[in-house]
Amino acid sequence: MSFIGSAPRPEDLRDVRYLLTDIDDTLTTEGRLLPQTYQALWDLDAAGIRVVTVTGGSAGWCEHIVRAWPVAAAIGESGAFVMTADHNRVAVEYWEDEALQVERQRQHLDTIVPLLGDRFRLAHDQHYRLADVAIDIVGYPRPEVDALAEQIRALGGTVAISSVHINTWIGDYNKRTMSERVLRRWGLGDNELAQQVSFAGDSRNDAPMFTFLSKTFGVANILPVLDDLPTKPRWISADIAGRGFVDIARALLAAKA
Repeated sequence: MSFIGSAPRPEDLRDVRYLLTDIDDTLTTEGRLLPQTYQALWDLDAAGIRVVTVTGGSAGWCEHIVRAWPVAAAIGESGAFVMTADHNRVAVEYWEDEALQVERQRQHLDTIVPLLGDRFRLAHDQHYRLADVAIDIVGYPRPEVDALAEQIRALGGTVAISSVHINTWIGDYNKRTMSERVLRRWGLGDNELAQQVSFAGDSRNDAPMFTFLSKTFGVANILPVLDDLPTKPRWISADIAGRGFVDIARALLAAKA
């Protein structure tokens, strides 16, 4: 286990029972889930630490994750819904109302497409999204990405920028709001949120989570965007992406032991 700057002490993490985590470039490394990262998820589950993925990823992605991975829930499309599974049965709860959010997505997509021109393109998994619109940004200069994001905001869209996408939607929710709804429903009060919940992320769209919780981690690839975050992660792994997540998991498991 190696961290940049101060490392978490066992007493900091001993009470953690829930780990919320981003996926792209936090769990995945160059788009793939490394075997040691997947094993870390199983190790956390075996130790009684419930993992919840909190992602801008699509409903199609989340449906697979909540069925196949050792997670308690999958929050997707930046908080548009939460999925849980009981064996092979998946339940989906929308932030507001399914029909409303689907119609908002349709209208928002019609507004977004003309802004893309020949330069940008929709994410390859747009067809598997239920509530938001995702635009690929990998390889694009940051000034161009930020300019497009501002155009979308000017049209009334909510925008979150990850390491791979501009995610945009119509609605008053984000990663934090749906995470808090789920955790409160599981019986966690303010003290439990402070002591028992941790979060791991890597990007600008994780800012609401770093503000929400106190026991937060970044993986090393968060360093270029630290100045964009109103609240920075408390600890940062020395390694990047999924390998950094392994170190975070080891720190939690060591404290638990």
